[in-house]
Amino acid sequence: MLKKIALITGVTGQDGAYLTELLLKKKYVVHGVKRRSSSINTHRIDKFYKEIQNKNSNFILHHGDMMDTPSIYNILSKIKPNEIYNLAAQSHVAVSFEQPEYTANADALGTLRILEAIRHLKLEKKTKFYQAGTSELFGGISKKPSNEKTPFYPRSPYGVAKMYAHWITVNYREAYGLYACNGILFNHESPLRGETFVTQKIVKGLTKIKLKKQKKLYIGNLYARRDWGHARDYVYAMWLMLQQKKPDDYVIATGKQYSIKDFINLVAKELRLKIFWKKNKNKKEFAVNENNQIIIETDKRYFRPSEVNHLLGDASKAKRKLNWSTKINIQKLVQEMVSEEISKN
Repeated sequence: MLKKIALITGVTGQDGAYLTELLLKKKYVVHGVKRRSSSINTHRIDKFYKEIQNKNSNFILHHGDMMDTPSIYNILSKIKPNEIYNLAAQSHVAVSFEQPEYTANADALGTLRILEAIRHLKLEKKTKFYQAGTSELFGGISKKPSNEKTPFYPRSPYGVAKMYAHWITVNYREAYGLYACNGILFNHESPLRGETFVTQKIVKGLTKIKLKKQKKLYIGNLYARRDWGHARDYVYAMWLMLQQKKPDDYVIATGKQYSIKDFINLVAKELRLKIFWKKNKNKKEFAVNENNQIIIETDKRYFRPSEVNHLLGDASKAKRKLNWSTKINIQKLVQEMVSEEISKN
């Protein structure tokens, strides 16, 4: 029996690493795409990367770039994958305000380049395509849970680029008959999360404060509320989307919402770090330790030009059609992230 061939763009990221692990366990041959860089950035996939020298390895790395059309065509024409998971993106919202053109080129047009390659290489009947969407598509929506029918209202260049990627995926599905799906994934974290993302920043900062390696943590909007899940659960949903008879789009979320302040409290509790919240004369909140020293403070540098205060997902469709549900709650997620961070210090 021939093994299925999967191609993962953005394989060196958090989701790429967990998806690689999942697909290898399912006996896929996994091809990963990474940008060529002078520095080694494969730490998340090192355990697979080290096996590449083995001729029987089911994990193969390619150099490519979402902004380089020939590299995309060359890779697809060589391996002719059964499944493509497009996880590559400039995925940091704050960075997208500083580099909007780069974000659009990588996140929006990068998706188009893959879809065009599938079409021109006549892989429509062979290749299924997954596009990594984001809850940032719903940025300006009210406090109600968002589902597949909720109108989009992105509030960042990242969200706008991802909206193009979403609709071009739908368009190619409808116009050319591609098996193409959008996963509208709400925030999902893990010990592999990049350190510039707020959850990992909190975990790393508070761990160092606990171990007396850092004095203070600066944070942005304490009251922004997010729907947080574990990346391992979410990559399983990606795989499920490409196993269905018909392609469709799905919201993936826990349906539970916590503020940044809530997340800080959960991490502090896990670390057994006592913090006490106070307000200054301008009613600005900050946190102190047992010695009344300020250890958590907000900083304007970490606020977005246009804030997204509420993100909450309704994954009823995924539960009904994919039989998908979350297995790891936020307490277990925090426990895992803190445990991993402590082991590094």
